[in-house]
Amino acid sequence: MKNSDVYTVTENKNIAKNVFRMTLAGDTGRISAAGQFVNIKIDGLFLRRPVSVCDYNEREIVIVYKVVGKGTEKMSKMPAGTTLDLLTGLGNGYDLAPSGEKPLLIGGGVGVPPLYNLAKKLIAAGKEVSVILGFNAAEEVFFEEEFRALGAKVFVTTADGSYGIKGFVTAVKPEHSYVYACGPEPMLKAVYAAYEGGGQFSFEERMGCGFGACMGCTCKTKYGSKRVCKDGPVLFKEEIVW
Repeated sequence: MKNSDVYTVTENKNIAKNVFRMTLAGDTGRISAAGQFVNIKIDGLFLRRPVSVCDYNEREIVIVYKVVGKGTEKMSKMPAGTTLDLLTGLGNGYDLAPSGEKPLLIGGGVGVPPLYNLAKKLIAAGKEVSVILGFNAAEEVFFEEEFRALGAKVFVTTADGSYGIKGFVTAVKPEHSYVYACGPEPMLKAVYAAYEGGGQFSFEERMGCGFGACMGCTCKTKYGSKRVCKDGPVLFKEEIVW
C-alpha cells in the first residue's frame, strides 16, 4: 500500500452550485502528471474518496469536488486548519507528447478540474490550447475565467442554453490536432464519436482501494483488462472498448 500523508486545508470555497474548491498544504512530491488523483480518508466513512488533482505546486494541492454524498458533504463543511489523510500521486495521468500544436481539452462538470493543470502545462510548452467546458445550466459553470487567464481559447456549453452555447460539448468543433477529455461516460462516448484523430480520455469509476489492489474498478480495453485507478484513469482513444 502506498504511504499516506497528512495535509492541511488552507481554503475550502463554494465556486458553483454544489461545487467547492479546496486547497491543501503538504507534500506534493508524488504527483507527476496532470490527470492523477488523490484518495481522501474521511472520519466515519470506510472507503476513501477519490478526487482529481486540479492543480499543484511544490507546496499545495488544489482539488475541485461536487457534493454528491456523505463524504463530499462532510468535506464541504471543513474549515481552514482541518487536517486530512491523503494518498497522492495515484493513477496514470495525461501524456503531453502526442498533443500536436492545437490540442483541444473537453470537460464535463467535475471532469473540468484535471484539465486545468493539463492546459497550464500545454500552454507552457507553447501549444495553442482550446477548451470546451460543458455544464447543465449557468449556475453550475466554473473555471471559465481561470482557463482564459492561462491563455486558452474557451467555449462554454450548457444543456439548457442558460449560458454560453446551447447544447452539449459536441456542439462546438474548433480546429484541433488532438483531444483530451474528462467527464461522465456518456459524454466521453459522444466525444469519441464526434472528434476525429487521436485522444486521451479520463474515466470516472467507483473505486475501492484506489491503487490497484482490489481490482474493483477493472474495465475491458482492446489490450486486455485494466484497472481504472492504476492503469487509468486516462486511457488512449485507440484502446477504448465501449
